[in-house]
Amino acid sequence: MKEKVVLAYSGGLDTTAIIPWLKEQFDYEVICCCIDCGQGNELDGLDERAKLSGASKLYIEDVVDEFCEDFIMPCVQAGAVYENKYLLGTSMARPVIAKRLVEIARKEGAVAICHGATGKGNDQIRFELGIKALAPDIKVIAPWRMTDVWTMQSREDEIEYCKAHGIDLPFSTDSSYSRDRNLWHISHEGLELENPALEPNYDHLLVLGVSPEHAPDEGEYVTMTFEAGVPTSVNGKAMKVADIIKELNALGGKHGIGIVDIVENRVVGMKSRGVYETPGGTILMEAHKQLEELVLDRATMETKKDLGNKLAQVVYEGKWFTPLCDALRAFVSSTQKYVTGEVKFKLYKGNIIKAGTTSPYSLYSESLASFTTGDLYDHHDADGFITLFGLPLKVRAMKLQEVEQNKK
Repeated sequence: MKEKVVLAYSGGLDTTAIIPWLKEQFDYEVICCCIDCGQGNELDGLDERAKLSGASKLYIEDVVDEFCEDFIMPCVQAGAVYENKYLLGTSMARPVIAKRLVEIARKEGAVAICHGATGKGNDQIRFELGIKALAPDIKVIAPWRMTDVWTMQSREDEIEYCKAHGIDLPFSTDSSYSRDRNLWHISHEGLELENPALEPNYDHLLVLGVSPEHAPDEGEYVTMTFEAGVPTSVNGKAMKVADIIKELNALGGKHGIGIVDIVENRVVGMKSRGVYETPGGTILMEAHKQLEELVLDRATMETKKDLGNKLAQVVYEGKWFTPLCDALRAFVSSTQKYVTGEVKFKLYKGNIIKAGTTSPYSLYSESLASFTTGDLYDHHDADGFITLFGLPLKVRAMKLQEVEQNKK
């Protein structure tokens, strides 16, 4: 009986070419596994394509709800944003994919897991750290790093290789953006984006929405509710998290929300330029932040901001299944108990404009914040507070003044 390998399969040219290559190089039985994180119609026709390419079996695993509830929401609640811009769309998806690949490998008794990530990108790290953490005994095969036996260097090479192995599928050699899509976002790399001096061709590039210039001239109000940090409804309609993200994607795409052009620092040491569309995710994170402003105390918000940045780095680097990530998420989870309430905002030409926030746990006190004097605040108390708060500054200034006088 042949040994089995589970291939992380997208149905694209790279992973299609990998199927006969695995059989030829290792004599494996190839089991394809496509993890559905909300790619939409990209999954159409995969079963026939995998079988034609020589796979013995194809799993299409729907992990959308798990992705949204167990991977996206902890990052939303943390306010985890990499390098101030990237909302971690690909980064969050890789650990749930790795987890399901390991589960299928265990089910099938496979000795190896194969992925088609390149040797220059972050995804190879994310996939392999996840697999190492969950199944250290399973071998990982990364063809693009095996340059002694993986000799294909272009789409033309892969197409010819497939044809030589009796696989004649409708792949083309035309140039297009390199994209990664799931329910949370879509990323774009390549073509003019490889030159940071060039403006993105948004009319050609955008998939999930329009640029702000082409958004409606009239703004649109949206109301959301949250319970313990989790979104529960949009415009009065109760929905699960996945459906809320879908609804917000439609609203955000319509109004040009969530388009980011970034030059980011990859884990492997190079800078890369890409454009991310995250319409629904941008709205969800901003709405959650809007509510937290009302209910979290100052010290918690300060610490949470620091740890949110740390979590973003940890997730970006593929370290989801680590004690540090567990600890960071535990802290964030503890802050969400009272993040309950309603937020209202207006979407207008790429902007999310606040239009009111309410919560039964609001720490905002009108009597304290107003210019009138309330029972809880005596203006005279500020004298002593400022004296003590500014004491280090005063002592230092006095010492410097003394030194200068002694020089005379």
